[in-house]
Amino acid sequence: MQEILIAGGGIGGLAAALALARKGRRVRVLEKAAEFGEIGYGIQMGPNVAKMLDHLGVLEALEPASVFPEALVFADALTNEELTRISLGKAFLARYRYRYFVIHRRDLHGGLLDACRRRSEIVLESSRGLKSFSQNGDAVTVVCENGAEYAGAALIGADGLWSPTRQAVIGDGAPRAAGHYVYRGVVPIEQIVDRSRMNMMIIWGGPDLHLVQYRLRGGAVMNNVATIASRRFRRNEKNAGAPDELEEVFAPVHPGVRDSLRYVSRERNWVLHDREPAANWTEGRVTLLGDAAHPTLQYLAQGAQMAIEDAVVLAEKVAAAGEDCHRAFLAYQRERMNRSARVVLSSRFFGEWFHADAGARALRNELARARDPDNPWEADWLYKGIDIA
Repeated sequence: MQEILIAGGGIGGLAAALALARKGRRVRVLEKAAEFGEIGYGIQMGPNVAKMLDHLGVLEALEPASVFPEALVFADALTNEELTRISLGKAFLARYRYRYFVIHRRDLHGGLLDACRRRSEIVLESSRGLKSFSQNGDAVTVVCENGAEYAGAALIGADGLWSPTRQAVIGDGAPRAAGHYVYRGVVPIEQIVDRSRMNMMIIWGGPDLHLVQYRLRGGAVMNNVATIASRRFRRNEKNAGAPDELEEVFAPVHPGVRDSLRYVSRERNWVLHDREPAANWTEGRVTLLGDAAHPTLQYLAQGAQMAIEDAVVLAEKVAAAGEDCHRAFLAYQRERMNRSARVVLSSRFFGEWFHADAGARALRNELARARDPDNPWEADWLYKGIDIA
């Protein structure tokens, strides 16, 4: 059998390579960067993706670098009042069978990369950004930016938010800018002043803002994420999301919350994007995966998790369809489209929930206070995960 080509060596691309290799398929991963690696900071991993990582044989290896919070806490940024929580103890584990954990993106990517390097079915090639591809009834030929060419049975575009594979398959232009700007920082745990919620993942929500804190690297450091829904962006003004707007939007919050901005770097921000859910990801022997298929905002913490779920489902469909990759890809997208679309649209809603003001904030707080901490009904559909063979 011909090898399957994967454009992109991020979390989704490596998960797809590993899942396919475990089904006996030869895979070649073509990564644009000079080295395989991951940028970013912390990432939250629900029980739905823990199940997938266990299926891929990497969950246990990730445990030393992981942190397992006692609860997911939501607090009002203006008052510092805890409004609600999702308890992550025995009842949660009994319901979902896997724990909720947080991990540095580099540690997650590194665990997948190590697993891929141990598989003889997988070839990893760096400095191989996709330039173009062509296909006939039997194969796909990829031309890389450096002129290298590869032929394979199929091509999986796992090449991220600005995916050139997506533009060839769907051609829908640039992703949608949400106008949300993110500042991050990781600091040694010894620098944290308020340690009252050290064993939790906490989100403070306020008007056009939220702040997230949780530990990483086995608990040695604190991950800090400050996000604003830029008012300048909404008014089409210059310098949207700049550091001075971060300070401006956070000015009214509780002093204890505002003090945590000291842990956030001002050197760089990330601009959040997503896309409208698409009706098709596949053209012949080419399909999309992860952010190339369904980029989402961060408010359900499910972007990488959906990519890993994609990888497992795709490998199952390829194994079932044999050499008919087109049929496999159509079956894969039928199973994945509605679930990933629900994540995209629900993430937008929860962004509004976190950033509520005035009457919407009052309603949010009332509803949050009435929640049962042991019944995460809002995310039950998500955390139950997907069935796998």
